[in-house]
This record gives sequence, C-alpha cells and structure tokens, in this order.
Amino acid sequence: MSKFLPLILVAVYALAMLRFSVWRTRKTLEANSRPLTDPSITRLANRMAAAMGLPGIRVNVFEIDAVNGLASPDGQIYLTRGFLNRKARGEVTAEELASVIAHEMGHVALGHMRRRMIDFTGQNAVFVMLSALLNRFLPFVGIWIANLISTALMARLSRRDEFEADAYASALLIKAGIGTGPQKSLFRKLDALTQNRAEGIPAWLLSHPKTAERIAAIEANEARWLG
Repeated sequence: MSKFLPLILVAVYALAMLRFSVWRTRKTLEANSRPLTDPSITRLANRMAAAMGLPGIRVNVFEIDAVNGLASPDGQIYLTRGFLNRKARGEVTAEELASVIAHEMGHVALGHMRRRMIDFTGQNAVFVMLSALLNRFLPFVGIWIANLISTALMARLSRRDEFEADAYASALLIKAGIGTGPQKSLFRKLDALTQNRAEGIPAWLLSHPKTAERIAAIEANEARWLG
C-alpha cells in the first residue's frame, strides 16, 4: 500500500485543485455575465429547445472580448461578448452562433465536465508513474518526456469530447430545421476569428480537432443519418 501512497496523494491533490478551479470558474462567469437578449439568436435557441421538448434554452453573455462559447460546470451556456461583437460587424451569423450553443449543449448533455474531472485526475496519475519510471533511466529528461506523454493523452481525450459535442450539435441543428451549414461555415471562419496559429503544432498535442477533420466528421454523420 505504501508504494501507491504518493500516487494516491497526487490524484487527490489534482482532484481538489480541479474542483477549486471549477468553483472559481463558476463564480467568475456568474459575476461577469448577463442573459442573452439578441432576438435573432434567442429565436433560434427556442427552435432548438422545441425540437428537444424543452420550455427554453437559457443563454448568457460572458463579458469578455475573446471569441468563444462555453458551458459552465452547472450546465449554463455562454457566448462571449467578443462573439456577439463579431455578429454585429457581420462576420458571423445568428445561425452560426446557434451552432455554438448546440455544441455547448452537447458538452452538457454528454457529461463531459464530469468526464474531464476523471480524465484530469488520470492524467496526473500517468505523469507521476511515468516520471518515476523514466527518471530511473533518463534523469531530468524523463520528467519532460512524461509530461509530453500525459499532455498528449489529455489532448486526445479532449478531441474525443469535441467530436462528440459536434455530432450532438449536428443532430440538434438538423432536428430544429437549421441544418449543419452554419456549423460547418463557422468552423471555416474560426481560425481567423480566434487568430489560431496551431498549424505548426503536432495534431496529437492539439486539444481541438483540426477544422477539416471536424467538417469531414459532420458530413460523414449527415451521410449516415440522412442517406
């Protein structure tokens, strides 16, 4: 039992820190957000809610300039002010922002936050075990290799969640009569909107799939569902 004690302590510490981060994130969102009032977007959100048999979908605006959508640990959906500003300038459409809402709803419905907590704890456990093993043979360098491997593992798990949320969003958009066109067109714009410079990063270290891969997966789902 004593040989596993350091591993257990690391896992407990990682879980505690993640829970603290979740709590702090929720408080930050609550303090810096307000309900979405844009009728062109809320109308589409209501269509998606009706498709799921829900009375409505509450969407909040997180008052930051970054272009993003997110789901909080308690299941609230957020669009950033930066995204809405891009819509006001005609760079994105209401339908494209509806696809963001659908994607974040996918994260909530599929329990990705809970799964991320488990994955994060596992990542730290893998890092500790690999560090202890590799440092016996590769002092100093072993820690770097262990961190690279555990980071790649976490990135792979994150990409899995993104593909799943994309598929959920596609199904919801189709059911609501909006279609996947806005979802795909937004992906084509995202690199420029977020000033993404991920081209030089190995795919196995990216937390989000590449644009072409996401669009290809959406089209494969459409062919299977509607073909």
